[in-house]
Amino acid sequence: MIQVDVVRQPSGRISSFTMEGHAEFAEHGKDLVCAGATAVSFGALNAILSLTDAKLGIEQGEEGGLLRCLVPEDLPADIDEKVQLLLEGMVVSLQTIEREYSKYINITFH
Repeated sequence: MIQVDVVRQPSGRISSFTMEGHAEFAEHGKDLVCAGATAVSFGALNAILSLTDAKLGIEQGEEGGLLRCLVPEDLPADIDEKVQLLLEGMVVSLQTIEREYSKYINITFH
């Protein structure tokens, strides 16, 4: 199962997320849940890196199965707003996958 942990500050701001595990929906190379979750999360991070000046803390597992992102606390307000919008879009997309495939992906908010 893919476990997604999203950490929000009391203000609602996303300060980090971790996605780890494997969906095991289908064999490697044919796993739609894994492919969808990977595309959504990497797409969001690529958008942030391409469209903003934010320097995110990103960690990836060597064999896949781990993606961690830390959003700096000291981003200028205009950049943080863009980062947050892109991360919220990622969360909505992951929740859409979770609704259909809850046996293979779980999202938890802290």
